[in-house]
Amino acid sequence: MITLNLVTSNKNKVREFQQILGDSVKLNHIFVEYPEMRSDDPEEIARLAAKQLADKLKMKVIVEDSGMFIKALNGFPGTCSAYAHKRIGLKGIIRLMKGVRDREARYMSAVGYCEPGKKSVSFLGVEKGKIALKIMGKNGFGHDPIFIPEDSQRTYGEMENSEEKKQFRRRAVLKLLDYLKK
Repeated sequence: MITLNLVTSNKNKVREFQQILGDSVKLNHIFVEYPEMRSDDPEEIARLAAKQLADKLKMKVIVEDSGMFIKALNGFPGTCSAYAHKRIGLKGIIRLMKGVRDREARYMSAVGYCEPGKKSVSFLGVEKGKIALKIMGKNGFGHDPIFIPEDSQRTYGEMENSEEKKQFRRRAVLKLLDYLKK
């Protein structure tokens, strides 16, 4: 059985990772505050954080950095999604999009992995979609109630089944698992 140490302060991510990984992986949740670099590239952020944390904690670690990138807003909020959510919330994003016809967006998730003293690697998962006209649904967290994935009429917030949502994170985590099995 593979054991992974997920470093995050977000308990929702821990739950999602465990659902994706299932019983084949033992997932340890490690809560450690660490400075996160600023970049528009979630893979760069994940690789650097994984390297710093693996060397500091002296253990194999995984980290995840994700964001919602809105085309009409030049990629905002991007890797600052959690910060933007805390500052302006869902209503603020909807206000920024008022009158905007092109509502194209994408969620990106980068999972970084590193062993102490080694080079870090990252795995990217992407899901295309669009921004809803209004907040819909109460499931999930973050921007889930305003993101409608491609080929769907419902936001993540309206979806109850974890299998149908957050495919961007699932893709990144499964790429990590493939890497670890080799």
